[in-house]
Amino acid sequence: MRLALLSDIHANIQALDACLAHARAQKAQRFIFLGDMVGYGADPVPVVQRIQLLTEEGAVVLQGNHDAMAIAPPGEVKTLGDTTAGWTHKQLSDEQRAWIGALPLTLQLDNILFVHASVNEPHLWRYVYDQRAAKASLDAASKWPDVRYVFGGHVHMQTLYYRGAGDGLMAFTPQPGIAVPVPKHRQWLGTVGSVGQPRDGNTQAMYCIFDTDRSQLTFHRVAYDTFAAASAIRSAGLPEYFADRLEKGR
Repeated sequence: MRLALLSDIHANIQALDACLAHARAQKAQRFIFLGDMVGYGADPVPVVQRIQLLTEEGAVVLQGNHDAMAIAPPGEVKTLGDTTAGWTHKQLSDEQRAWIGALPLTLQLDNILFVHASVNEPHLWRYVYDQRAAKASLDAASKWPDVRYVFGGHVHMQTLYYRGAGDGLMAFTPQPGIAVPVPKHRQWLGTVGSVGQPRDGNTQAMYCIFDTDRSQLTFHRVAYDTFAAASAIRSAGLPEYFADRLEKGR
């Protein structure tokens, strides 16, 4: 099966629609959403609606930290992420908030474990940004039966880790559009990047496709209308910073 893995959409409907169209052109058969549907961006309602419709086709959806903040915004704004939580909360309907609140933090599908952040205490939203953090996540995943692959988001970067002959992990930076063999005799962890807010200096959206039959993982970059997404943020009266970073890929 060809699984499209998408994370960190951050209320960017333009980027989401571009990635969905690209994934369908790549013959994706099922969509997996790894959290942070909302936060930062101007279109939380249509993004959630779009993903809810895809659940009728068998899509899997996890909860991310910004989704959790949209349900229960912090009383005091301390971080950049906090600044849009209250606004997002007001945009979403009661039904949408209830649906988001019922989403799981982890989900196993055969030998694959999906999570937004780290399998190591997923509710703490730990960042898997290097080999040490990836090892902690994979070690935690080893407690789940038969898991060979872990996929998450949260860090807004595309990286692939695998356990070599020793106890340590190797890190691999994938090239867009190039299929990477990921044989199941090894343990793998991939961070799939961000659909709606890439932060590597490239404005193109990120997602990947996992072909479970061929044991191949392909990371993709997709161009989308960044001007429209940034303009929507400005029109909504959200912080200029969030529009500016979309236009710079930061």
